[in-house]
Amino acid sequence: MYKRQALRWLSAKNDTVLLVQNFHHFMGAVEIIQEIQNSLPVWKASGCCLVLIGAPVQLPQEIATFFTMLDFQLPTLDDLRVIQQELAETVGVDLDGTAVEAALGLTEFEAETAFALSLVTKKAFCAEIITEQKKQMIKRTGLMEFWPPVPVDQVGGLDLFKQYLNNRKKAFEPGNEHLPKPKALLLVGIPGTGKSLSCKAAASVLGWPLIRLDISSLKGSLVGESEQRIRQATTTIDAFGKAVVWLDEIEKTFSGVKSSGRTDGGTTSAMFGHFLTWLQETRSPVLVMATANNIQELPPEFLRAGRFDAMFFVDVPTIEERGQIIDIMNKRYSSEIPTEYGEKLKGWTGAEIEQLAKDSLFDGLKEALENIVPLSKTMKEEISALQEWARTRARKANAPEADQTTRTIRRVMQ
Repeated sequence: MYKRQALRWLSAKNDTVLLVQNFHHFMGAVEIIQEIQNSLPVWKASGCCLVLIGAPVQLPQEIATFFTMLDFQLPTLDDLRVIQQELAETVGVDLDGTAVEAALGLTEFEAETAFALSLVTKKAFCAEIITEQKKQMIKRTGLMEFWPPVPVDQVGGLDLFKQYLNNRKKAFEPGNEHLPKPKALLLVGIPGTGKSLSCKAAASVLGWPLIRLDISSLKGSLVGESEQRIRQATTTIDAFGKAVVWLDEIEKTFSGVKSSGRTDGGTTSAMFGHFLTWLQETRSPVLVMATANNIQELPPEFLRAGRFDAMFFVDVPTIEERGQIIDIMNKRYSSEIPTEYGEKLKGWTGAEIEQLAKDSLFDGLKEALENIVPLSKTMKEEISALQEWARTRARKANAPEADQTTRTIRRVMQ
């Protein structure tokens, strides 16, 4: 009732601006929309203006064309330096450039709070505390979530992929601003071969936070809500600063792009279009890492040249890689799988070897081995087709398998 009275109050004025805060909460009310629609000609004639202040919202179609949307950007590095300078002068502490960089992506109020919390707990500006506040910010949005990085030595094999990461890491180091920075990588392979683990390890190699973005979870029930949420997610990522953005099994998200117009009113197609545009145009220091099990389900435009800096095929582990994975799992679970089993476990994925390590603690190694049927048997044809597809279309993440003579020499030297 009071909202309608405020709108009618504006209609009785001349040359007046009415500022309404958090009005987005009432945009679903039919009577409010009707009141605004009826008042628009009156406001135009009397020189009045309605200014709505609040969170991003999809305006109803009846009034959307009459409003101009203004997005206020988050504080820049220079803005954050001013905030830090003011606090430093107040309490008499030294400035810290790393803390300012860590605060990128926070609002002015959030940055002030993070700086103040750092001063209270550490008596200095601390990047770690500020980064923790950024993690809380991400959680509050409900759009993404933080995941802990995994040390690269917890990834068995995939030497060519690790080599690529270590080489490209140079592009993000001080003094190498002239080097082109990779923006996106795509990892393709059957489930369980270490694609997701590689994304977590990439964050460890770069020393960046790992953000998991599940685009499917951004879909909303209201018209325009899904598009608004993915825009909000990419805007938050852009403002966040250095981060690895992980999209797992992305084919499940975008497999319905072609039929989107018939199945969901074009929502998936619109989200896909925005994501591709953002991926192409963003200048933020982020590395997007996507994984896919079934490459055939991805839209062709997703795979065109230039979309990803590199597309890696993660194959089933070689015998050397299986030996490394066995060593990792034995240390992790205190299991006792002989390293020589690397030859016996031909065609097994890392996830299957991990399951063997866990089951062997309860059932014994022999029984556990008999009870696990690897995907290389149940999906033999699909795996062969994927390997053939990747042979000339993707970079290899696995190092080539050594021949028997080379393996024998290595064992003797060890």
